[in-house]
Amino acid sequence: MSPSLLLRRALPPWLAFALLAAACVTAVILGHDGRRAAQVAMLALPLLLWLRWPVERPRWRRVRAVAVSAGIALFLVDGAVRAWLASQYQATPDSSLVLAAAANTTSREIAEYLSSQAPAMALALGLLLAGLTLTVLAVHAATRGSATLSRPGRIAIVALLALCAVGYLSKPWRRHHPLVFWPAWTQEVAELRHAWSDQQGQRDQLMRNARAASPTVTAAGPSTVVLVLTDSVNRDNMSLYGYTRSTTPQLAALAREESGRLLTLRHAWSVEAGTLASLSGLFSFGERDEDDPAGRAQHLLALARSAGYKIWWMSNHDDVAVDQQHARLADEVEMINRQPGRSSASLDGELLDCLEEALVDPAPRKLVVVHLLGAHPHYRLRMPAGDNPFDDDSDAVDKGMIRAGHPLWLRESRQDYDAAIRYHDGVVAETLRLTRQHAPDGGRGAWMFLSDHGQEVGHSIAHAGHSPGTAAGYRIPTLMWRTGAAFDATTAQRPFRADWAAWTLADLLQLRWTGMHDERNVLDPRYAWEAPRLKAPVARFDQ
Repeated sequence: MSPSLLLRRALPPWLAFALLAAACVTAVILGHDGRRAAQVAMLALPLLLWLRWPVERPRWRRVRAVAVSAGIALFLVDGAVRAWLASQYQATPDSSLVLAAAANTTSREIAEYLSSQAPAMALALGLLLAGLTLTVLAVHAATRGSATLSRPGRIAIVALLALCAVGYLSKPWRRHHPLVFWPAWTQEVAELRHAWSDQQGQRDQLMRNARAASPTVTAAGPSTVVLVLTDSVNRDNMSLYGYTRSTTPQLAALAREESGRLLTLRHAWSVEAGTLASLSGLFSFGERDEDDPAGRAQHLLALARSAGYKIWWMSNHDDVAVDQQHARLADEVEMINRQPGRSSASLDGELLDCLEEALVDPAPRKLVVVHLLGAHPHYRLRMPAGDNPFDDDSDAVDKGMIRAGHPLWLRESRQDYDAAIRYHDGVVAETLRLTRQHAPDGGRGAWMFLSDHGQEVGHSIAHAGHSPGTAAGYRIPTLMWRTGAAFDATTAQRPFRADWAAWTLADLLQLRWTGMHDERNVLDPRYAWEAPRLKAPVARFDQ
């Protein structure tokens, strides 16, 4: 009698079932974090429940054994691959790091990589193969004696299957099933590989467009400009803009300290409610055609490079499109986040060291773009764990939301959002302090901060998140600082639109080129406001 047959007969069905359940749970926990792990576990549960359902005919029992073994094996391999990427690269399979590496790798390079990693992978592969083998044996052992099942047992299984159906009907859950995720991942890699040839061509065209415009720097001497782009920050939740919760104490202190040299634009708006469209408009001076992103359009980074600026792009985002459309136009690119989507817990403060390294670089002219996650959902992940000063007692904001009839979950979301803004305030304030500290001697230093779009957290409707249908989705903060003369105080009251921000940045960079529109630069005396067409009703843009 073979050892495998002996093992199958010696292993009690209940113990075999328990081992299979433990293997699935372990694989899911190794491959996913927090709530996502619970969701994926729900997707795996029907396989285990099928093992407990009575099947009389031997042929169908064999079919079930093969199907369940294969299904559990998929979850085990999925968890092992994810755990390996997390341990070696702190990345998920759908991060831009992994997608870019896969899209940019040949079969020969894959073989060379596997060969170089063989010593480190040997133990992991051995454990995985052993686990897969034991899975097959445990499946066979778990089905012995399962031909009968009590009525309560059948009802319990049906109820659990109905619960699992919720996960299979939910696209955000279903897309993480290995049978769905990996084919989609393969397709995404193929599409990225195909798109790269176009993206590189578009970047090359943008550089040609910039050189043709003959950009020049109008002032002699060194220049350092820092652009801090954040995500999902609504100015209505910043105490700097009058919010009753103390969410921006450090920026408020800097505003008092710097007086007229730190300008707060009181009426700033995004014209898009999503990141990609907003950044596309911002860097293209509001003129870039998304269907033909090269064409005759200009890109701020390409113009600055052509004029002699050394450019850094450092980001806490993991977004392939942003990386390819904008970041790769920089001389230096630093991406610290390896987990795309809302579940990333990478904190913005980790970028401060990167910023200081760029600021001490000896290049005479520097443009540093710092791309923060800001208050992007999930809000609780945008600050250190437990760092929420607004979740203890009911304050004026909370009482106001109660009077407005907002539910508890929305009030808690507002608390988390405001706490994320407060943490974010410290990071943004430190970027300004570092810029000020490293402003070049005998030259000019400048800093600009704005959000790509806003966020609805119970301002107009009972909703927390991106909101193209309400004004909260477009209300953003915009701040500027520079060495030298103070800003004109009346500028703070001018309405401002983010897709014109590059014209103002060009002013801070002291750039001039053929085809400029000074009337779109909010700092210029000739500034001529034009109201954008938003998808949300906005009666006035000066409030």
